[in-house]
Amino acid sequence: MEYSSYNVNTPQWREITVGSHLPAELRKLAEIAHNLWWTWNDDAKKLYCDLDSELWKEVEQNPVLFLERINYEKLVALAHDENFVYKMDAVYSAFKKYVDVEPDHQRPSIAYFSMEYGLDEVLKIYSGGLGMLAGDYLKEASDSNVDLCAIGLLYRYGYFDQSLSMDGQQTVNYKAQNFGQLPIEKVMQPDGKQLVIHVPYADSFVVHANVWKASVGRIPLYLLDTDNELNSEFDRPITHHLYGGDWENRLKQEILLGIGGMITLRALGITKDVYHCNEGHAALINIQRLCDYINGGLNFGQAMELVRASSLYTVHTPVPAGHDYFDEGLFNKYMKGYPGKLGITWDNLMDLGRHNPGDKEERFCMSVFACKTCQEVNGVSKLHKSVSQQMFAPIWKGYFPEENHVGYVTNGVHLPTWCAAEWKKLFKDNFDENFFCDQSNQKIWEAVYGIPDEEIWNTRLKQKAKLLDYIKSKCSKDWLRTQIDPALSVSIFERFNPDALLIGFGRRFATYKRAHLLFTDIDRLARIVNNPKYPVQFIFAGKAHPNDGAGQGLIKQIVEISRRPEFLGKIIFLENYDMDLARHLISGVDIWMNTPTRLAEASGTSGEKALMNGVLNFSVLDGWWYEGYRKDAGWALTDKRTYQNEQYQNQLDAEAIYYLLEHDILPLYYEHGGKNYSEDWVKYIKNSIAQIAPHFTMKRQLDDYYDRFYNKLSEHFHILAADNFAKAKMMADWKANVRSRWDAIEIKSIEAGNGLNATVEAGKEYEVTVVVDEKGLDDAIGIESVIIRREDGQDHIYEVIPLLPVSKNGNLYTFKATSGIFNAGSFKQAFRMYPKNALLPHRQDFCYVRWF
Repeated sequence: MEYSSYNVNTPQWREITVGSHLPAELRKLAEIAHNLWWTWNDDAKKLYCDLDSELWKEVEQNPVLFLERINYEKLVALAHDENFVYKMDAVYSAFKKYVDVEPDHQRPSIAYFSMEYGLDEVLKIYSGGLGMLAGDYLKEASDSNVDLCAIGLLYRYGYFDQSLSMDGQQTVNYKAQNFGQLPIEKVMQPDGKQLVIHVPYADSFVVHANVWKASVGRIPLYLLDTDNELNSEFDRPITHHLYGGDWENRLKQEILLGIGGMITLRALGITKDVYHCNEGHAALINIQRLCDYINGGLNFGQAMELVRASSLYTVHTPVPAGHDYFDEGLFNKYMKGYPGKLGITWDNLMDLGRHNPGDKEERFCMSVFACKTCQEVNGVSKLHKSVSQQMFAPIWKGYFPEENHVGYVTNGVHLPTWCAAEWKKLFKDNFDENFFCDQSNQKIWEAVYGIPDEEIWNTRLKQKAKLLDYIKSKCSKDWLRTQIDPALSVSIFERFNPDALLIGFGRRFATYKRAHLLFTDIDRLARIVNNPKYPVQFIFAGKAHPNDGAGQGLIKQIVEISRRPEFLGKIIFLENYDMDLARHLISGVDIWMNTPTRLAEASGTSGEKALMNGVLNFSVLDGWWYEGYRKDAGWALTDKRTYQNEQYQNQLDAEAIYYLLEHDILPLYYEHGGKNYSEDWVKYIKNSIAQIAPHFTMKRQLDDYYDRFYNKLSEHFHILAADNFAKAKMMADWKANVRSRWDAIEIKSIEAGNGLNATVEAGKEYEVTVVVDEKGLDDAIGIESVIIRREDGQDHIYEVIPLLPVSKNGNLYTFKATSGIFNAGSFKQAFRMYPKNALLPHRQDFCYVRWF
């Protein structure tokens, strides 16, 4: 007889989500929770917090999860609490008044594409500065009532959470997001099912993506998610991790964002005037847009005219290595079907992503493709414009870098998000009532000079105290989790001085950010932080990419130094830098420090956020600070590089930091003059707010995009698209005609007398005459004299003199100009021929050049 003491089968678990059933009287809370408007509305956040402050902290200020977990009996009681219902109705009324406003249709409409969006820490679809910028942009678009929609990806795990081991080693943790507990909603079809789009990858298979919507005030953000049971095990993880996986998965993500994003807009019936690629990740929108026009009956050239005329590419990366390049074999694996759809060859498609068309060894670059398929390109600061002109110069070889059309819009920050409640109240009480609608008006900001110094100082102290409370709470939890020695944690807090000058440094830990600069001379740093007369403390925060060993090494080095006896409580590294930590840090420190390698900071925005809270900046004159720095409103390290040797330059910059701290910054902060604060320090704060802040708001940035790019793109596109694309077809034919005759055009004669000799007399003018046989093109050619001068080892434009057509005899056109050089020295001169047409937005739009 068989005997058994047990018989148990495997449980078949079913996932059940039990949400809090809100009483009808409180359903307004759920409506507000599902619109990210609450992320920049202090009254809305306070409404949830006041219900249960401990639960609000526990759910990390996620109102959707908060309402799911709050006790039902408590909700029933609140439904009958007249005082609470009154507060809720007031917030809801403000919310509805805000979101129900029709968008401004007088301005061009925009479709905005980005790989990441930093909207709030509860929605983990961001990693750093690019995402912060994109999230702020959507919020300001909402505030400015712009007709804009956005496309992105919904990541199951998002970017990683960071923890630090006992020895300071970064540990990467990925925590899955429960989409049902996020402030997002499924996009539903009329049949009651979630919208799923089907994205072709090569000719062999299709990836299916769920479509979600995050409402950002008045702006819809559509998010694509491939964790769909229709997909294979290889494709479901495409959207698991932001910037995760290998280069093949990166390409899959960019196909989904670009091609899938356009398919999504088509499925929703959305068309816009302008399509904005925020970084090269989104460049493939123009592949799909070309296909759509061609499917509508146009040829490739005609479609390209329309796509280019309505596309903007914003580059955020200052070095070529920071752009996405894909090997031809990998690119072919997923994109081989598109040349047939476009009516071009495979080599034609590859050449659209190459600096040097025809170079079989060159990989496909998304940024090059974006430059070639977008009429307008911009950097994100004035300095970055010049860097980008140099970086992209090989694409338009007939022109010098400073001549190409790359423009700029300097990044800004969303004031209501990053300005602490205390400062917003101070501004509201003392500034013009139209302040938040007219943020770029410096006259309004100058009212800060009329606020009593003590009020400014006390506001700063309140923010500082909030930061210190936050640090103690955060560190206690973090150190308990990583099991740090209790004696060490006690020592750190015992030595932490709440009255000391606080300097913050928070950003991605890449080597070019030079977080190590402060530690160049450890002994001198120890003397500075241990000066009893002028105490100072440093707070560091930031993540290194999981594949960046050098960046992780910097974190480990700083943590190790912070644990040395002379630095305990004087240097602290806060782990898991996210939006919540950033908000506390940028509003609570006294100085925000930034020390990037020169020309490696495209713009940066953390210092802009800090200055909105009365925090002073101390930075290298790079990125936004190159434009922002004002005397007596912060401190700067020169933009000039003294040494080519990086080690020597680092030593020099470190010396400058130490010197400024010892001789300028610390004495200024502690010079109280018999008061309980430094009057001169408050003057610096007022100067920073009045003279710098109005120029770096997201309101100014959005307006700049309209003034410099969106308006002219929309105008040009509608000219080309009118009358069944008549002018787009005309321009495509004209370009084809010029291409076919270009090599046959003859320069018949050049006459300038002594003006073409190797040696000419300074200040003397010469008449130049050029005769050209245009071979039937009919006034399609321009001629100019280009004079260059070599400076700093590079050739730069000295003068460009256009030759004007003065007569025509058959196909022969005669051009004339007066030329001369008014400075003595060594120069070079050549003549440049180029196509001209009134409908060309700029020369690089049709970059045919012949030098002679």
